[in-house]
Amino acid sequence: MKIKIFGLIIILVTMISCGCSLDETTHANSNNSKTEETIKNINAIREDSGAPPLSDEKSVDVAKKDPVEEVLSQMTLEEKIGQMIMIGVHGTILNDDINWMLNQYHIGGIILFDRNMENKAQVKALTDALQTDRKIPLFFAVDEEGGRVSRMAHDLTPPLSQKEIGSTGDSAQAYNSANAIAQELKNMGFNVNFAPVADVGTPDMRSFSDDANVVAEFVSQAAKGYEDAGIFYCLKHFPGIGLWNIDSHKDIETINCDRNTFDTIDLVPFKKIISENDNSKFMVMVSHYKYTAFDAENSATLSPAVMTDLLRNELGFKGVVITDDLNMGAVSKYHDEKSLSVASVKAGADIILSCHEYEKQRKMYEGILDAVKSGEISEDRINDSVRRVLKMKSALMK
Repeated sequence: MKIKIFGLIIILVTMISCGCSLDETTHANSNNSKTEETIKNINAIREDSGAPPLSDEKSVDVAKKDPVEEVLSQMTLEEKIGQMIMIGVHGTILNDDINWMLNQYHIGGIILFDRNMENKAQVKALTDALQTDRKIPLFFAVDEEGGRVSRMAHDLTPPLSQKEIGSTGDSAQAYNSANAIAQELKNMGFNVNFAPVADVGTPDMRSFSDDANVVAEFVSQAAKGYEDAGIFYCLKHFPGIGLWNIDSHKDIETINCDRNTFDTIDLVPFKKIISENDNSKFMVMVSHYKYTAFDAENSATLSPAVMTDLLRNELGFKGVVITDDLNMGAVSKYHDEKSLSVASVKAGADIILSCHEYEKQRKMYEGILDAVKSGEISEDRINDSVRRVLKMKSALMK
């Protein structure tokens, strides 16, 4: 019911913003009439959900607001922070532990792994149960890249690796593969796939090619495949990990190359998709490596120079920025959970990803909450991220 309320508010307020008229008088009268009607509808929805009606003054303010602002204005600080956290869970059904995490910490997204996935019907039942009665719909994510990074291979069609697809020389194959993957995932209740990999020349079959322009074209076609299937995708791992030698699951590595190398190779696919595609339809996942061209001191997931200066300001990305898993050795070996989550948000992350342990997830949530309450992070900074998350999620209600 609450998810329906979120959608109805968006539809109703959008109707106001789309009103047109023949002259100024008619326009004013029409808008006044529509505003009054929208106020009645909003209050009817609130009454149906058990919420008290808004005052006349507040109702007018609400009716004139952007639908995202309307939802944001009704959220508590705790609810906002929950929207900035995506977690992994344990179990194949909605159990007490999962329910506690979702309700106590207002978690906004869940990533599923093989440990959660027995077969298609079970996954669909799980995602349906988790999505039921959510005030704001959940992101349901999975890593289904193809090749060695595939889930539930016994019951899903295993996609080819990106390297195999790239070797065909036919970028339409990237579209076809992404679209087919998306259809299967969507049928199980997923709305986000952490793919395609936009890295150039990785040594593990996860990259389409060693050629930046080829990667850019294949990633572009994959993006269209996901969009046409109605599922969000995620470019990773910004600003590029084509030169890695140490697995960031185990430890951190410093990528020593100059800015020109990034401009002409690693950033090419990211720039293309960010500049040519609707930024509200995909996320960008940031890697854990250090990059001397941008910030020699901090992992990219903890670096304002990478997430804010480069990705947000220079490349102009307006969508959701998500970290790679903050439980990975590259960062977790050197920072505690609270300082990790706080530093990542301060650097520019909209969503922090924590895939495994409930206790670590709890500490990350509490770290951000404490930082806002102490003034280390402003609530305006939190609102900026939650706006981007809500804008993305509003598409789930259409």
